[in-house]
Amino acid sequence: MFAPSQFEVRRFFCDVFARRRQGSPMTPLEALAAQWIDEHPEYAADLADADAALAASFSVDEGRTNPFLHLSMHLSISEQLSIDQPRGIRQAFELLAARRGSAHEAQHTVMECLAEMLWTSQRSGLPPDGEAYMDCVRRFATGAR
Repeated sequence: MFAPSQFEVRRFFCDVFARRRQGSPMTPLEALAAQWIDEHPEYAADLADADAALAASFSVDEGRTNPFLHLSMHLSISEQLSIDQPRGIRQAFELLAARRGSAHEAQHTVMECLAEMLWTSQRSGLPPDGEAYMDCVRRFATGAR
């Protein structure tokens, strides 16, 4: 399993941001990350200074979204959609995107479900519950929530 450290994740996104600005070639993963970075110009200042990014603390108390966590979740959801895992995520996402009128907004909704699943797992000490995650996404996709 790929499990980069916090610093590796932050360095990755800062490097992708710099490569995009320089017009440098990118791997497919970097190109996907660059697309999500482009969708979030509000994170440019955080991504432009790698040293500050590595030292930054994005606590809930400060009321700031952690741009690295947010972008990582976009990448995770994009990967889930590309391989349809958990099974049915792609279909539910497509329905949700049609309801929301935007794939980006649909990703943010799925992100809420993903965050809820991870938070519950961390709190309970149990493995992430993929069925609960899919139930959450389906509820949003069908308007049952």
